[in-house]
Amino acid sequence: MSGTIELVINADGSVRCVYVEDLDLTALGPLSITRASHVEPDSCGQWLADLSPVGGPILGPFSKRSQALNAEQDWLNAHWLSPAV
Repeated sequence: MSGTIELVINADGSVRCVYVEDLDLTALGPLSITRASHVEPDSCGQWLADLSPVGGPILGPFSKRSQALNAEQDWLNAHWLSPAV
């Protein structure tokens, strides 16, 4: 495994996490995988991280895609991967 994977287990038994291939999530049971965000370029070639699929903001613009991906991950870790969501 290359790093830490945070799993949020809800009272109803559902699990929330940021998908990575380092962990075989099928061991947890049937999967329902949905997008939490979209990282896309804008019309000026800048990068935006749109977190609206999980009720979040649009972050950016960033000059590099990697910056948008890092901001996306940071926001998901801080705001979406919490038991209160």
